[in-house]
Amino acid sequence: MSQAATHCGDGRVSAAELASETGLPVPTVQKLVSKLTAAGLLRSVRGAKGGLQLGRPAAAISVADIVEAVEGPIALTACIEDAACCDYEAGGRIKPHWPMINEALRDALASITLETLRTLPEANKRTPDILSHQEEVA
Repeated sequence: MSQAATHCGDGRVSAAELASETGLPVPTVQKLVSKLTAAGLLRSVRGAKGGLQLGRPAAAISVADIVEAVEGPIALTACIEDAACCDYEAGGRIKPHWPMINEALRDALASITLETLRTLPEANKRTPDILSHQEEVA
């Protein structure tokens, strides 16, 4: 999505171009494009000047939107949805806290827009603050 955002405005890009620019295999990019298009994050334009473009402005697309389009609901554990999935269900004292934890995670991802990612300097893209902080602690 951040690569597609570099073509934002009136620019359009093909899945093959995105694959070339990102180094991902074309079939992988096509699957991602399909999911992102279904979620309205990308739009496919047909015709001689056709291709892919953002479905809405980069500032209106969050990392949470992208993750949910590709992976489904944001959650650190599936036990919230399916109580039978957890082997430790009987002693799960943390289970009541998972909804709050998952909501905080989603809110954090929702606060980062595609526009922010698109405009970050290269040095900041490599080492987000949270990672550099973890390295300092270690």
